Amino acid sequence: QMQLVESGGGLVQPGGSLRLSCTISGFTLARYTFAWFRQAPGKEREGVSCIKNSGDTVTLDSVKGRFTTIRDDAKKMVYLEMSDLKPEDTAVYYCAAGVGLNLLPNFYTFWGQGTQVTVSS
Repeated sequence: QMQLVESGGGLVQPGGSLRLSCTISGFTLARYTFAWFRQAPGKEREGVSCIKNSGDTVTLDSVKGRFTTIRDDAKKMVYLEMSDLKPEDTAVYYCAAGVGLNLLPNFYTFWGQGTQVTVSS
C-alpha cells in the first residue's frame, strides 16, 4: 500500500525554523518525484518544492533561500527544512508523489493527509 505520512508541523514564531518530515512506504522511490505543497485557508493549493531521484529540484520563488527539500531514499524519507518563517507561510503542508519535475498538483497522484504549520507571534 502506497502511503505518505507527514509530521513535524506546529506553531512557530516569525523568523523561526521548522522541519517537516514525510515518511514513505509502499513506493519504489527511484521512480518518483516527491514534492511539498501547501494550502492556506481560502487559497488554492500551491507547490512549494519538489525533488527528483536525480537530486534536481524546483522551488517556489517566494521560499527560495528559506526552504530546502531533501530526500533520503535509504531511509524512505523526504524533508522540508524551513527557516526565516513568515506569517504568510501559514498553511497545511502536504507531501506528494508523482512524475516529472514541476509544482503542478495534477502531476501528483499520491498525497499525504497534511500537517499544519502556523507562523504567529
